[in-house]
Amino acid sequence: MRTLRVDRPHAVALTDAPSPAADPEAGELLVRPRAVGLCGTDLELVDGAVDPAYVRYPLVLGHEWSGVLADGTPVVGEGIVPCGRCAACGRGATNLCATYDEIGFTRPGAAADELLVPARLVHRLAPGVDLAEAALVEPMAVVLRGLRRAAPEPGLRALVVGDGTIGLLAVHLLRLWSPAEVCLLGRRPEQAGLAAAAGADRFTLDPEEAGGGYQLVVEAAGAPEAVGTALGAAGRGGTVLLLGLAGTGRTAAFPIDELVNGDLTVRGSFAYTSEVWRETVGLLNAGEVAPGFVITHRFPLVEAAAALATLRGGAGPRGKVLLTLP
Repeated sequence: MRTLRVDRPHAVALTDAPSPAADPEAGELLVRPRAVGLCGTDLELVDGAVDPAYVRYPLVLGHEWSGVLADGTPVVGEGIVPCGRCAACGRGATNLCATYDEIGFTRPGAAADELLVPARLVHRLAPGVDLAEAALVEPMAVVLRGLRRAAPEPGLRALVVGDGTIGLLAVHLLRLWSPAEVCLLGRRPEQAGLAAAAGADRFTLDPEEAGGGYQLVVEAAGAPEAVGTALGAAGRGGTVLLLGLAGTGRTAAFPIDELVNGDLTVRGSFAYTSEVWRETVGLLNAGEVAPGFVITHRFPLVEAAAALATLRGGAGPRGKVLLTLP
């Protein structure tokens, strides 16, 4: 079968590999991926920029995906593989499992013709759910878990900093709380149409125009300067949610007195829990979210190099870059 494999940093190629169907472990299901999302973290995996504690080379890319079982049943699967026995798993914090294990990082990912997945992590999709949209369950679950931690209230004013996939999905999911306003502060004017499709009330490139006094600010840009912008835009008693990854070793300065005097809450959120994953699939199956607007580019697996190049940059709107498999 074909796999999009990274043998070591800066060495990525479409290669042939034996089918995993011949060597399944107990409790695993064979899935045939149909749509695989690529994101900035995949570029970091290719570049060797991910913290070594979270990656094991060689690896097959693909931690955002949807596919079908042998009988044609459409499914998605959790990427994080929790042990189910440690203290974190016991309290439901499966994202903090003592044994880090994740599809596309420490075990083979879905950018391949076949994938073995623990059956306990596989979730069925409702009839009619688009498999391309379903590949967005993973980033949606990341956002939803963060929003659950931030505990937004209906009618709030919210600012999202960052106009990439995570920022756009944050705007889209915030609509579940019936906010009074959601403003998206971006970096590229080409993203204005995607911001509108996500449900943003305003889109701006200017922090001054975005203003302040927000009850919730979601930092989704993954840059130290964006953290400072987010902190400065929060109103007194507000919450700043950090979702973006800036890169190992990068830091941001916190204005200590402003945090204390503003009575601010700053929360980081890592990945998703199994509970939030189930909730995300339920929202998609019920038609309460429609993330397909964020898909701007589709490439067949054989054009993976072009897909990665597009992800690195280029003109025009850019949301989710998707690999498709027959």
